[in-house]
Amino acid sequence: MSSSVPRLVIAAPSSGSGKTTVATGLMAAFAAWGLAVSPHKVGPDYIDPGYHALATGRVGRNLDAYLCGPELVGPLFLHGARGCDIAVVEGVMGLYDGAAGEGELASTAQVAKLLRAPVVLVVDASSQSRSVAALVHGFASWDPEVRIGGVILNKVASDRHEELLREALESAGVPVLGVLRRAAQVDTPSRHLGLVPVAERRGEAVEAVAAMAAQVERGCDLEGLLGLARGAGALSCAAWHAADVLASSPPPPLPVPNLEAAPPDPRFGPEGASSSNSPRGGTPRWAEIPEKPVVAIAGGPAFTFSYAEHAELLTAAGAEVVPFDPLRDEELPDGTGGLVIGGGFPEMYAAELSANEPLRKAVAALAGSGAPVAAECAGLLYLSRELDGQPMCGVLDVTARMSERLTLGYRDAVAVSDSVLAAAGTRMRAHEFHRTVVEPGSGTAPAWGVRTPLRRVEGFVQQGVHASYLHTHWAAQPGVARRFVERCRTS
Repeated sequence: MSSSVPRLVIAAPSSGSGKTTVATGLMAAFAAWGLAVSPHKVGPDYIDPGYHALATGRVGRNLDAYLCGPELVGPLFLHGARGCDIAVVEGVMGLYDGAAGEGELASTAQVAKLLRAPVVLVVDASSQSRSVAALVHGFASWDPEVRIGGVILNKVASDRHEELLREALESAGVPVLGVLRRAAQVDTPSRHLGLVPVAERRGEAVEAVAAMAAQVERGCDLEGLLGLARGAGALSCAAWHAADVLASSPPPPLPVPNLEAAPPDPRFGPEGASSSNSPRGGTPRWAEIPEKPVVAIAGGPAFTFSYAEHAELLTAAGAEVVPFDPLRDEELPDGTGGLVIGGGFPEMYAAELSANEPLRKAVAALAGSGAPVAAECAGLLYLSRELDGQPMCGVLDVTARMSERLTLGYRDAVAVSDSVLAAAGTRMRAHEFHRTVVEPGSGTAPAWGVRTPLRRVEGFVQQGVHASYLHTHWAAQPGVARRFVERCRTS
């Protein structure tokens, strides 16, 4: 594909200015024109890409210069934008806000520069008139390498208010490419970790995206925005491809599982296998792993946080990736040889997850067999003994509960135990985002040593289980996927 795909970065002076409304509405409006639109989100956000996917019919992808490194931003962008007519990139926080203490790293401004993309600044104009010119001028002149190609004024009160804002911006030399009225703001339900994911409210989400598109079409110069996108500079890098990066990054040796060290769990029969998955007490149905092992990935409303590249890397490593819904499915997919449980909101569905006892037993039996299990955040909670008093899978001797404290931020981590994901000493960058705490019991080794902001150990490694609060992006360490799939073949 051409490396000069038209593209725009939608940014703002601060969070809450209307980036998601404008970016999602613009994606949907361009898609309604018949354009193939590639949706992207700066940073580790999992929820906005769900709305982007609904708007475009394509997978929403993240561009995170902290998790993946600046050198992968362009290749991952081109991978997602294959075959598209235009790409829209929604920024994160304020335009120049990045990883704490790391300068411009992971900021929207850095991503815009790496993509050689023009920026459209969304400004909340609800409490200003002439001052908007000073604000826009400051953002446009702060970094000469960031090209602010236009402004969209949000929460404008009236025709007179719009007139004052336009007059003021004439002196700033930045064109106004859209005006969105305060009375027409779209309601997007939120809760403790941001917007409610699409999977939990699909009907309402479809209506919300349609309303965003209508608002943007009414208030924005789509032709002008498309023309601005076509002025993006060409990229010199090649598109990321899962098979190519795996070929160039061989995995380290696998640890040998010590199954004898773990006594059978009497809850699951004489061999630690659930009777529902092991007829007449015989060999579990996942014990014979084919050459192309099945890796089950949890999905559905309770587990909505995952990066598309993880499934692509697992597939390229030789796995058959099969999704399942722990709220609905009472069995793991046939032939499951490995399990990936990402993030989400299990705390909102604790009772329903607990009520699905057949699946909880199947997960515990799979983990007890030594098969590889990778769990992040929500997955960690699901593997615990209980969550807010509700029985979970009981794979790990930990209890989990909701907390008033939000834990949020980028993390620099190093593997402190050999596991199905990484050899001890492997360094990865991660992101942590939760309002729960876990109280550990015994029988596990720590997964990570976290170097920032405070030195501590985090997570759990037990037989083939790697469970942690940290979200990682496997594109930064593609050997993780191959290591996991090879363990599926040998466990």
